[in-house]
Amino acid sequence: MSDRLVDEEPVSVTHTGPKGVINDWRRFKLESMDQEALPPSKRELLRQMSSPQKPKDATAGGYNRKMSAQEYELIKEEDEKSLRKYRKQCMQEMHERLSFGPKFEGVYELDSGEAFLEVIEKEHRLTVVVVHIYKDGVQGCDALNNCLDCLATEYTSVKFCRINAVSTGAGERFSDDVLPALLVYKAGELLGNFLAIMQNFNEEFFAIDVEAFLNEYGLLPEKECNPGDEDEADVE
Repeated sequence: MSDRLVDEEPVSVTHTGPKGVINDWRRFKLESMDQEALPPSKRELLRQMSSPQKPKDATAGGYNRKMSAQEYELIKEEDEKSLRKYRKQCMQEMHERLSFGPKFEGVYELDSGEAFLEVIEKEHRLTVVVVHIYKDGVQGCDALNNCLDCLATEYTSVKFCRINAVSTGAGERFSDDVLPALLVYKAGELLGNFLAIMQNFNEEFFAIDVEAFLNEYGLLPEKECNPGDEDEADVE
């Protein structure tokens, strides 16, 4: 499948050394802080640290002097908090650049064999399509539907669908003994064909079990990064 991604527009990435990264997040810290709420002495220290260049009028007794222990403690906490905030912002920006393809909400109900073929053949070529073939009254079908409802909220780049075996137009191929069935497609190609999938689970199973099963075969993408999931105390 890697050849399908060759014509994708390259992601612009800035290459910089460790010092450049440090200076970047220090500038970010200085810009994001409420400068007016800081004492003048601390504001001046932060300004000095955020600048990678020495002022032209710097003297040996001015900016070039060693930082005292008191000054170090004064800015240490702000440095740590700002670094965590800066790192999360960088991860979010990178995620947005790498997030190709459409987003989806919930599980889509397919009402015919034509709709089944259309979602497989016409969906975005980078989109993973997971189709649950079920039948009312067959053990495990209702539970699997509930699991996919949960997974659809966590993997919005995956298109989760379900279709009643009778509606496929090929009910004879999907008899009760092969249901529930889970089919996984990408770019029109069948990546996973799991018939009688209940054989892989206990009688009682949950969304985390289905997630682990699909991940075992490498069929789910990475979960999306949500910077709001971390404690607010880390970024205040």
